[in-house]
Amino acid sequence: MIRFEFGLHISSLEYLPYYRGEVRNVLARCADGRKVQFPATLLQPFVTSAGIRGSFVLTCDDDGKGAQLQRS
Repeated sequence: MIRFEFGLHISSLEYLPYYRGEVRNVLARCADGRKVQFPATLLQPFVTSAGIRGSFVLTCDDDGKGAQLQRS
């Protein structure tokens, strides 16, 4: 199992292209300096009227499959 920890600060206006499906992937920089890319659809449960703010943990198997996103 691979684990990525990162913070996101995406305003509601910045999130619109993700919501509309115009942008399909999110690229984030982890706390340890790694970059991780994941499907924007994983963000939907965390969207508020202010956008997305917080610390998150993305986990997936060793092949990068089965990604799950949680607020940390």
